[in-house]
Amino acid sequence: MLLHIPEVLTREQVAGMRAALAEAEWTDGRQTVGPQGAKVKRNLQLPDASPLRRELGDQVVAALTRHPLYHAAVLPLRTISPRFNRYEGGGEYGFHIDGAVMSTGRGEEHVRSDISCTLFLADPDEYGGGELIVSDTYGEHEVKLPAGDAIVYPSSSLHRVTPVTRGARIASFFWIQSLVRDDSGRRLLLEMDTAIRTLSAAGADQAAILQLTGVYHNLLRRWAET
Repeated sequence: MLLHIPEVLTREQVAGMRAALAEAEWTDGRQTVGPQGAKVKRNLQLPDASPLRRELGDQVVAALTRHPLYHAAVLPLRTISPRFNRYEGGGEYGFHIDGAVMSTGRGEEHVRSDISCTLFLADPDEYGGGELIVSDTYGEHEVKLPAGDAIVYPSSSLHRVTPVTRGARIASFFWIQSLVRDDSGRRLLLEMDTAIRTLSAAGADQAAILQLTGVYHNLLRRWAET
């Protein structure tokens, strides 16, 4: 499921992050991938040990936690602390698939990457190129969103970032282990949750809404892994 999550961050929050990142020291992004990824990756990242990465990452997670669409679509169980990257001067990331299991950086804890998320911190008119291309059975989908908006998609998807030909593409990116491993199951639950909210807002029969809500939670109870 490829889903646009609008207005995760306010304009003020984006401006604050951009100001902090403008003063940051960046490192070669190839340091955080294996030998296959290093062949096609050319960008800059905040070092994993950077206190700024942790500070801004906590802000991103807090904002997403408050966003009802994100929670309904992702059903997050565990989240890798967000990273931050910068593409400029032709920087790109060729087609790749994200690793299936990732270290959280906290001891022996690991996360299964069910869902990938990119949170854009630069507006589309600030840079040329830099589109996120996600490939699935329906073809290739081009994503370039306003600053403060996010895109979520299955981590199993083949995807890339096209070369940045002007300006700088700045974003946060991370991975989530969902309560529901199966993407089609998450999609059904999101559709049901959306229907329940719509019917409730329209003043539909409360007994029917209660029954539908029970079906939602019983499906979640059946599929959830903790």
